[in-house]
Amino acid sequence: MKLFNTKTNQIEEFKPIKENEVSMYVCGPTVYGDAHIGNARPIILFDTLRRLFAALNYKVDFVSNYTDVDDKIITKAIQENVDETVITKRYIDAYESVRKSLNTLPVLSNPKVTETIPEIVEFISDLVDKGYAYNVNGNVYFRVEKAEQYGEISKQKIEDLLVGARIEAESEKENPLDFTLWKKTEEGIQWESPWGLGRPGWHTECVVMIHDHFHHMIDIHGGGMDLKFPHHENEVAQSRACFNHSLANVWMHNGMLNIDGEKMSKSLGNVMLAKDMVKLLGGPVVRWLMLSTHYRAPINITEEVIETAKTEVNKALAVLKQVEIK
Repeated sequence: MKLFNTKTNQIEEFKPIKENEVSMYVCGPTVYGDAHIGNARPIILFDTLRRLFAALNYKVDFVSNYTDVDDKIITKAIQENVDETVITKRYIDAYESVRKSLNTLPVLSNPKVTETIPEIVEFISDLVDKGYAYNVNGNVYFRVEKAEQYGEISKQKIEDLLVGARIEAESEKENPLDFTLWKKTEEGIQWESPWGLGRPGWHTECVVMIHDHFHHMIDIHGGGMDLKFPHHENEVAQSRACFNHSLANVWMHNGMLNIDGEKMSKSLGNVMLAKDMVKLLGGPVVRWLMLSTHYRAPINITEEVIETAKTEVNKALAVLKQVEIK
């Protein structure tokens, strides 16, 4: 099998770390709201890839996380006057319902940030001890300029990023590109740490959850194209700093989704929830829609594309019915 590797920008022959085994990790949702149809694309893509590996007799260890600590979750909990866990459980359940309606195989493990805090604190402490991170007033930042291979995923140079970096007034960072590993907070869910009360930064969570589950470099790390930078770039930087490897051999990113030629956004009022689209079209049609375009290319959802998907799925189901009759 050959896969396109974002890290090398090339199509490569897939060579598993362990013979006849595949380790896969896909960035999951931040659970503060219902999944939109764009979120369904990586669900379907990586479920399909997993099925393909299984058909080739690979044993697949497939993990996808839930980010259940985030400012948006805290804001929503405050607005509704409930605990953060009420919000996260609601949307984790909703997300699992969408996955089931799309006929995806069960994920072998769904780690949560809230269940990984001790490991995250230990990881950040290691980065501080190694000089890759620093504490300022209870906030811990990663030193980007110390990461020699920074830009290997997004193909950007530090000097170019610095030109476009937004310099915050009276910033406590050593460098505007430095990103947060631990955030001091006085509001919402928080934990004790060597730097005081706070919560982890988004970019650190996945690195630790991957290491906590697999304990080694993995074969494939996947997610949407929007995660290449800064999220995945920052993951690699931390992994190289702490473990001296790039976290995954193969990095895969799916393209974005447009509605009638426009980017899906709340401001345009064209956001389509995954659960609504599945209810309207059915899981098989939504799967067909997501797989009818090359996975790295953007998908443009139009009435014509939807009608074509319906027709093709009906044809396929008719053929399957004929086969069953025979």
